[in-house]
Amino acid sequence: MAHCMTLVQLSISCDHLIDMDIGSKSDPLCVLLQDVGGGNWAELGRTERVRNCSSPEFSKTLQLEYHFETVQKLRFGIYDIDNKTPELRDDDFLGGAECSLGQIVSSQVLTLPLMLKPGEPAGRGTITVSAQELKDNRVVTMEIEARNLDKKDFLGKSDPFLEFFRQGDGKWHLVYRSEVIKNNLNPTWKRFSVSVQHFCGGDPSTPIQVRCSDYDNDGSHDLIGTFHTSLAQLQAVPAEFECIHPEKQQKKKSYKNSGTICVKICRVETEYSFLDYVMGGCQINFTVGVDFTGSNGDPSSPDSLHYLSPTGVNEYLTALWSVGTVVQDYDSDKLFPAFGFGAQVPPDWQVSHEFALNFNPSNPYCAGIQGIVDAYRQALPQVRLYGPTNFAPIINHVARFAAQAAHQGTASQYFVLLLLTDGAVTDVEATREAVAPREALAQTVLAEVPTQLVSYFRAQGWAPLKPLPPSAKGPAQAPQA
Repeated sequence: MAHCMTLVQLSISCDHLIDMDIGSKSDPLCVLLQDVGGGNWAELGRTERVRNCSSPEFSKTLQLEYHFETVQKLRFGIYDIDNKTPELRDDDFLGGAECSLGQIVSSQVLTLPLMLKPGEPAGRGTITVSAQELKDNRVVTMEIEARNLDKKDFLGKSDPFLEFFRQGDGKWHLVYRSEVIKNNLNPTWKRFSVSVQHFCGGDPSTPIQVRCSDYDNDGSHDLIGTFHTSLAQLQAVPAEFECIHPEKQQKKKSYKNSGTICVKICRVETEYSFLDYVMGGCQINFTVGVDFTGSNGDPSSPDSLHYLSPTGVNEYLTALWSVGTVVQDYDSDKLFPAFGFGAQVPPDWQVSHEFALNFNPSNPYCAGIQGIVDAYRQALPQVRLYGPTNFAPIINHVARFAAQAAHQGTASQYFVLLLLTDGAVTDVEATREAVAPREALAQTVLAEVPTQLVSYFRAQGWAPLKPLPPSAKGPAQAPQA
């Protein structure tokens, strides 16, 4: 397996954006793309949308791998979002900027002019990007409510939301913005999680400012009150803080507060990554199922997915190589069970929906991806394509092994079944099909595996088998599962 890369986190803000909305300011969102060669750009992530703001500071950070040995070209695009569709073609472009990740990390904070197109500035608009290396895999999870907040709306109560700011470099940096709760002076906000590194720079004593405001559609939010604290103080739950409005406090001697903020939950936990599990000994068990139904076409015809070209390659083998060469690095013995379905098989020529590609039902394992390829090439001329398309037996076969592994109660094994069927690469553990072009097969099928693996083990409450080294500033790590 390739050595681990460093993850960096990008924080983004803009100034003097163009106002594209009539009667109000724009509702900006930032999209991050990376040059993947050949004039193509791949989207890496998006920030949240900030309503009615020409100088937004986005609370959602964007993460990507930093490779010292390569030039990673990045493109930032700012869009005015006025609809709920994910497509950007129907949104107004407010400007963009290009640079390399190396430029950002070497500058720590990089400000660039926004351009509508080469040579055409987007007014006085600028984008500022700062990078932070992610060394801390702890997250802080909080649940907060308020009592007796000030009424700010003439015809209603208040529409409160919270903002958390971290102090650094003599400035306050936004690290989290809650949802808005309409018409409520005693709100309870949704539980949220933020990385400790982003929340307080990894230092529980870092000053934190919390602002409670009344939301207004035009962006002119009214301050209800604020208070200062730290992660260390927030962890002393249950904790209560008086929400103070500075101007009211100066004007009225009888003023006490503008409400009380109550921290019901504040805990710091380790959030394990995909590499934590893999480097802790988790093995990915890879199984392949090949579709031999008649809908694939006559293998002797160049139009068939099973047609072996003069180079000995077809669509199925291309898919297998694209995915298998990546997955095989995560299995120590590299012995992979491989099956076929939907064909009449010798010697009785009965239709089988679960036969070993090597025709050895007691030992269907193939040595490496090359072993699967060899078994497929030998099986193809010996079977008759038939039908119907029924891959349930193969799914059940893998599910039985997965269930046995789950009973162990450890994060030691994870199962991935790759079904190659009629031009579609099916990621069964994701319970969906994804039809992918040949050059994107590995990305399409494998992109979800790390997230799903981590989500599953996290839901089970399983830590990596090998405990991680304790953090110098963090609490003790979770016990071994």
